Amino acid sequence: MKGVYRKNITLPLISLFSSFGTLVCCALPALLVSLGAGAVLAGVITNFPQLIFLSKYKIYVFSIAGVLITLSGYILRINRNAPCPTDPVEANMCAKLRVISKCIYILSLIIFFIGLFFAFIAPKILL
Repeated sequence: MKGVYRKNITLPLISLFSSFGTLVCCALPALLVSLGAGAVLAGVITNFPQLIFLSKYKIYVFSIAGVLITLSGYILRINRNAPCPTDPVEANMCAKLRVISKCIYILSLIIFFIGLFFAFIAPKILL
């Protein structure tokens, strides 16, 4: 039965981490520059040069994150009415995991769209 619980939470967590990558790659630098903290951004890039790699391939980062978030939403949608076990303890855990998975999915969407805005929409508006 533990495999079912692990499957319920794994894909939303993967989509959360991938959408967090979009936030780090694009929204964080834009926020720091807009706040006038360009020196802080230079320090962050010096300490974490991987940010340049993420920013360079942001289309791929966003594409992968979008596919994972879409897949996660699809699986959550399919399993929304799936039966929980009859054991009261397992049924309670099943219900809690559904709520947690839904919250993680919504958080992933929010982070993804914030990153999407700062990566692709805000530069067009400011130009």
